[in-house]
Amino acid sequence: MTEQVSPAKGVHGVVGLPGDKSISHRYAMLTAIADGDSEIHNYSTGADCRSTLSCMQSLGVRHTFSEKDGRRVLTVHGQGIHGLTVPAGTLDAGNSGSTIRMLAGILAAQPFTTTLIGDESLVKRPMRRIMTPLAEMGARIEATNGQFPPITIQGSRLHAIDYSLPVASAQVKSCVLLAGLYASGETIVREPITTRDHTEIALRELGADIVLEPRVARVRGGAKLQGKMLVVPGDISSAAFFLVAALITKESDLIITNVGLNPTRTALLDVLKGMGADLRLLHIEQVNGELIGNLQIKSSVIQGGVIEGATTAALIDEIPVLAVLGALSKNGLIVRDAGELRVKETDRIETIAANLRRMGGTLTTTQDTLEIPGQQKLHAAEIQSCGDHRIAMAFSIAALAASGACEIHEAEAASVSYPEFYTTLRNIAR
Repeated sequence: MTEQVSPAKGVHGVVGLPGDKSISHRYAMLTAIADGDSEIHNYSTGADCRSTLSCMQSLGVRHTFSEKDGRRVLTVHGQGIHGLTVPAGTLDAGNSGSTIRMLAGILAAQPFTTTLIGDESLVKRPMRRIMTPLAEMGARIEATNGQFPPITIQGSRLHAIDYSLPVASAQVKSCVLLAGLYASGETIVREPITTRDHTEIALRELGADIVLEPRVARVRGGAKLQGKMLVVPGDISSAAFFLVAALITKESDLIITNVGLNPTRTALLDVLKGMGADLRLLHIEQVNGELIGNLQIKSSVIQGGVIEGATTAALIDEIPVLAVLGALSKNGLIVRDAGELRVKETDRIETIAANLRRMGGTLTTTQDTLEIPGQQKLHAAEIQSCGDHRIAMAFSIAALAASGACEIHEAEAASVSYPEFYTTLRNIAR
């Protein structure tokens, strides 16, 4: 599918976001192994999160969707910590690295063997990061060429480990913690820098025996989880596209409601404000341990800056659209320590560079850096998303500030995380 996106003077109105993808994955998995039913409000509409639900259904966990007070509600009929059943075939994670990596932690402890597969993109993504700690806990895992999907997990009795992540990764941390629910003893995960802590919060909300310290999580095996009502905040990674849209167009005033404001995810807001964004927090509250609020964003002169170290790790999903912002900022943007971008749905350093150049932009890249000069003039172009949802959406935002209409090829990739993206963009761009 090809979408045409035309230049706009600004974005206006009120935007409600789909449920946070990261939190939706975790709620679907954890409520599946909890006792009793759980109601999940604002579950993500993205294809990735549907893949998680499909996998859990294949493991014997029923779910239903309904409408309550005009809101979409997912009910998960939890089967308990030991209630999963042998799937009839392989489990298909689709495009979702979150599904395959986190679910592996649960499957490692089951009294049966499962095989996880994925789409053309996912089978190129390395899984050794989860295979190593799970093997230390007693799981037996086979993978293509020792690290790529499909992966076959022969479940077994697990024992607790004290594991230090060699590379910061919320998915790997979550995988080990989920395996730790089943392990004998106390499983400890240590991370070099703080990553998103949605798994730890969800475990605590559902009754796990978990202790949190700075960059350390300890979970004791054997605790039962209890189903409950949960609300998924709006996805701040999806908000990033509209925040940047407002900043790069000249007549914008936009309100984004019910955004997840977990402190491990709000580096985006800090970076934007540091660059000069007219960004205001209008409301904040806590729901199920997660902070949720409303944001107002207006057109601003953006200075640019440097993103590196822990900030890069915190913003890894937002780098594609921030690269667009950097090209249109006053002083440009340098991103360092971004090697993780090369093992996402695409090699995002290459797909960012290729599409920016298609629009007449310039940048310099290395294995783990992007250096993007500011004050660039972008022109109409044919954008190749290469099937990557964040590339499709980032360069749709770039098109708002181009000299003419851009065509976004494989635009349907946006449905991985945000099926309503183009409808929302058309509604607010003028």
